[in-house]
Amino acid sequence: MATLLNNLWQGLWYKGGLGNWSYQFHRLAGLATLLFLALHILDTATVFFFPSLYIHAIELYRSAPFMIGEIALVAGLFYHGMNGLKIIFFDVQPQRWNHANEQKANLIVYIGTFLLWVPAAIIMGNNLWQCSILNACGG
Repeated sequence: MATLLNNLWQGLWYKGGLGNWSYQFHRLAGLATLLFLALHILDTATVFFFPSLYIHAIELYRSAPFMIGEIALVAGLFYHGMNGLKIIFFDVQPQRWNHANEQKANLIVYIGTFLLWVPAAIIMGNNLWQCSILNACGG
């Protein structure tokens, strides 16, 4: 555990620039996705075993903190997918890998993630507004 914490701490302070942040965000987005999938499997299993607990979970997921976290999760999913495609591109064509191309690719990933995320964030933000502020959740 101490080694894990030491590696995480050193990773935050490493002066690697945009490439280091890309690495850190990729790992964080992957772990967030894994956590979401584990929670999704557990709460879906409660439909059969504990129906009242499932209803409580759905009510909890309609709270503002969970909905904000869901919007952030979508950003992480888009980032993880686009960064994964960048990694695949450089693995398949290693002759194209150099610092300048990697910097351009990182910027493309960040901009592409943002452009993909904005429409989803608007739709999900509208749902957040309706559920949390107006108390008019659908479904």
